Amino acid sequence: MTKLPISVCLVAGNEAHRIRPALDSVQGWTSEIILAIDDKVTDGTDKIAKSYGAKVFSPPWRGHAIHRNFASAQATQPWLLMIDADEVITPELRDEIIRLFEQNKLNPPCAAYRFPRCTFYYDRWIRHGDWYPDRQTRLWQRGRADWGDKLLHETLTVDGQTGDLKNDLRHFSMESLDHHLRKSITYSNLFAQQRLASGKGVGLLELWFRPWWRFVRGYILRRGFLDGWQGYAIARMVAHETFLRYAKVRAAQTKPAAKPANDQH
Repeated sequence: MTKLPISVCLVAGNEAHRIRPALDSVQGWTSEIILAIDDKVTDGTDKIAKSYGAKVFSPPWRGHAIHRNFASAQATQPWLLMIDADEVITPELRDEIIRLFEQNKLNPPCAAYRFPRCTFYYDRWIRHGDWYPDRQTRLWQRGRADWGDKLLHETLTVDGQTGDLKNDLRHFSMESLDHHLRKSITYSNLFAQQRLASGKGVGLLELWFRPWWRFVRGYILRRGFLDGWQGYAIARMVAHETFLRYAKVRAAQTKPAAKPANDQH
C-alpha cells in the first residue's frame, strides 16, 4: 500500500493500556506518526509509540490545545490527521480518506475535512443524543488550521473550506461510570477556570436552566432514548456535568472576599 502524505498527530498522557488500537489504525497507510505526551508520563506510552516508528516529544503540559498545536508543528507532511489515544480510524474511514487522496492526485480540494465520531459506552455504540454524530474536524492541510488555546473542548479553526466525510471515527472514551464521573469533574473544573478567566459570571436562571435543557435536548429532542439505558445515563451525566460547571462558577463569583490579615473584627 502506498503511504499517503499525512502526518498523524496524537496527544496523550498515561495511555499504555489503550493506545495500541489507535496506532494500529493509522500504521501502514500514513507517512509519519507524531506523539506529544504529557511530560509526566510514566507508564511506557512513549516506548509503545516508538515501537510503531513514532516521533515522540514530551514538552511541559499546558493543555490539550497547546499540545495539539505543538504536535502539529513537528509534522513534515503536507496533510495532518489528529486522533487521540482512545480513538480508532475505522477501515471504512481509512478507505474513504485513501479514495479522497487518490481521486484528487494526493491534493484534496478542501483545506480540511470532518467526519462523525461514534462513542462506545457500556457495550453499545451510541447513535443518538448529544454524542452523535459529534462531527470532528481532524484532517487538514498543514498551515491552514490552528487549535487555539482553550482549556476545554478545543476546536480546529480552519482557513478555508471544510469538506465532509461520511464514515465514523470510533471513540472508546469512557471505561466505566467512575471514569465518566472523574472526567465530568475534570471538565467542570476546566470550564470554571476558563469562564472565570474570561470575566463571565453565571446567573441563577442560567444555573437552573442549562442542566435541565441539556437533558431534554439530548434525551428527547435528539432521541437519546433510542440508545437504551446507556442513552439515559449519558443524558443524566451530561446534565450533571453541566450543573457542576455552572455551579462552580457561581460559587467562585459569590465567595466572600478574604479579610485582610490585620483585620481584628
